[in-house]
Amino acid sequence: MRRNRLLTPAAVLGAAVALGPALPHTAAATPGQNCSYVTSGYQPTLGYGATGAAVSQVQCLSNAWGGQPPRLATDGVYGTATQRKIEWIQTCHGLPASGVVEGRTWHVLYHPALDCYVPYPS
Repeated sequence: MRRNRLLTPAAVLGAAVALGPALPHTAAATPGQNCSYVTSGYQPTLGYGATGAAVSQVQCLSNAWGGQPPRLATDGVYGTATQRKIEWIQTCHGLPASGVVEGRTWHVLYHPALDCYVPYPS
């Protein structure tokens, strides 16, 4: 009799790490469903140094991305980690990697690509 083996989450993670950057980064969940710092209609232009609830919304929405990029603290402070993640998301969507969250970037935060093969900067 042959037994089927179930992979533990640690085994799956280990396999993903071993495969490296060939795996796409994927949006883990429907963005915005758990992000309620501001309404989806409030989309101010944000960049490095910005603070407030809209920055927390950006951080929360960017955390819907799975894969290697780190989860951002939703602290409402647009610092270096937030800027790097936004630049990466912009690159994944073919936008200029300015790090500035404006109309097109807000749109992709709420409607992310299904996957991204661009390596996250180390």
